[in-house]
Amino acid sequence: MILGTVRHALLGVAITAGVSLAALTAAVHGSNTAQGDTAPAAPPATPVSVAVVEQRALVSWAEFSGRLEAIERVEIRSRVSGVVEQVHFSQGALVKQGDLLVSIDQAPYQAEFERAQAQLLAAEARVALAAGEHERGQKLMSTQNVSQRDLDTRLNALREAQANERAARAALQSARLNLDYTQIRAPIGGRIGRLEVTVGNLVAAGANAPLLTTLVSVDPVYAGFNADEGSLLKALATLPAEPGKPRDLKRIPVQMTTAANEAAPVSGHLNFVDNGIDAATGTVRVRAIFDNKDGALMPGQFVRLRMGQAKSEPALVINERAVGTDQNKKFVFVVGKDHKAQWREVTLGTAAEGLRIVTSGLEAGEQIVVNGLQRIRPGASVAPEQVPMAERSELKKPTTELAQR
Repeated sequence: MILGTVRHALLGVAITAGVSLAALTAAVHGSNTAQGDTAPAAPPATPVSVAVVEQRALVSWAEFSGRLEAIERVEIRSRVSGVVEQVHFSQGALVKQGDLLVSIDQAPYQAEFERAQAQLLAAEARVALAAGEHERGQKLMSTQNVSQRDLDTRLNALREAQANERAARAALQSARLNLDYTQIRAPIGGRIGRLEVTVGNLVAAGANAPLLTTLVSVDPVYAGFNADEGSLLKALATLPAEPGKPRDLKRIPVQMTTAANEAAPVSGHLNFVDNGIDAATGTVRVRAIFDNKDGALMPGQFVRLRMGQAKSEPALVINERAVGTDQNKKFVFVVGKDHKAQWREVTLGTAAEGLRIVTSGLEAGEQIVVNGLQRIRPGASVAPEQVPMAERSELKKPTTELAQR
């Protein structure tokens, strides 16, 4: 009786366990089936700032490096021999045209000047005497008291005296010049160099005259540089054609910066274009001219230059923040109507008004990513937010990284 009861209980437990296991298996199977039928969720769109590619009328600028040149450079030498008596300038100072620079001992030239004055007085006296003799001879000739031969002799004496007077006057002028040459003055205004001959030294005149100092003009100043053939011809092509008249190079603007004024370019204009292209380098020697009222710019100084054009031309411009680099390629992400980022290679030109000119790869009206470039990949979905191509602060920001050619 007891044994039967135990068997009946064990059978009930086994049946209950089997039902529970079957139910658990069915539940797990159903869960797996439900998970397999559900697709993965799409990644969210990446928020980015986009701007419209614009076409503007701009002056295209080509960038170069060059050196400043003085318009005039004078070597100061003595025109007379003598001892250096006094120096009247401070080395490296600015001087005006006509300023006294160096004095040579005047004593011998003063004596020569006074001797020439005396000789002129004597010559003038002889002319007066000869003129009187000739006049008396003419009166006597009318009364037949003097021969024609005697009258001719008197006329010849007068002419000889007049010639001697002119020679004495020329000698006086030469003596006056030599006396003036002892006072060496600045032939131009500018900056004086170092003194090469000190007080007390004897200097010679002529071809072997020693260099006393140098003087260079300051205002205005030239900036010479080598322009590549393409940039120069493009700039010259913007000049208006005027038959029979030379090209007005003043209409081609040039901007200059130095190490001391990178944030404040100096404006000038083209002044000279050489008459040939260097076949070895493909460049042309050109020159621009700039004001230098304060004398801060010095000949030989290294400068960076931007050569523009005589008139503006239409060009596509983008913000440089929109440009990425892939090895040696420049690219942007174009956002279409499907809000997908499309990789696009572009060719860049020069900087203009705080933006970068695009010469190929884009069209006006297309939208490109200007902020968030690092967060997206080609084909990625984006959530575009429209912004201006450049802020005002960026438009005013000068370009400091200039390409050297």
